[in-house]
Amino acid sequence: MLRSSRRGLILGGAGFLLAGPAGAQAGSVAGFTVNRAGSGTASHGAFDTLLGRRARASRDGVVRVDYAGWKASAADRAALKAYIASLVRLSPLALTRPEQFAFWANLYNAVTIDVVLEAWPVRSIRDIRSGLVAGPWKRKVVTVGGVALSLDDIEHNILRKGWSDPRVHYAVNCASFSCPNLPLRAWRGTTLGPGLDAAARAYVNAPRGVTFDGDVLVVSSIYKWYAADFGGSDARVIAHLARYADEPLKARLRAVTRIGRDTYDWSLNAVPRG
Repeated sequence: MLRSSRRGLILGGAGFLLAGPAGAQAGSVAGFTVNRAGSGTASHGAFDTLLGRRARASRDGVVRVDYAGWKASAADRAALKAYIASLVRLSPLALTRPEQFAFWANLYNAVTIDVVLEAWPVRSIRDIRSGLVAGPWKRKVVTVGGVALSLDDIEHNILRKGWSDPRVHYAVNCASFSCPNLPLRAWRGTTLGPGLDAAARAYVNAPRGVTFDGDVLVVSSIYKWYAADFGGSDARVIAHLARYADEPLKARLRAVTRIGRDTYDWSLNAVPRG
């Protein structure tokens, strides 16, 4: 997800949603970013079931994943792979635009979990290397419409480029403590806007998203790495944060003009092993 130097599959059974010769994409990542949409929706119930069984909110507000239990369950491993396979059989551009966003965000999150499970046990996703590069983000890990994609492709070249919405960063989870939470239910086009706003509020109001050290504003490194997505300047990033902040954080944000420093914890978002 981040710079490492930093979900019957089709509702209604609509056959035109299946990726094939007639529904194949343009043959490149850019083909997925065109502003084109159909009327289709996708089913993510299988992902809901898995998240309900293997992800839980901790007292500190961080959603943690029971990777150990998931790895030990052949049924749950197979169910995750089957869910991913159900997604990659679809033609994303046949979905509505909100459903396309949900498709890509859910695919990213599901594949990230699968990548971690393949390497488990690990202390950090950055320990899963792509050659000499820390993290698995540049590795081609899934194929959609005949196009081999990396996690970076999905996040940066499809979601960020295709939607130009800073809330993309609250939708995808990089399996790390400091990342915005993995949602406890799969994203869906019908509830996408309110869901993204809720995810933004949850992250901004969590210490790992925004906090103060005395009078110094400390933010997640996401807001530095991707400052352009949030407006490009400290003032615009702070305005974005204030939009989602609760009091008294909102008042404190309105009283500052610059970001003092940023921080990020790459520890895996795993349920602690007792």
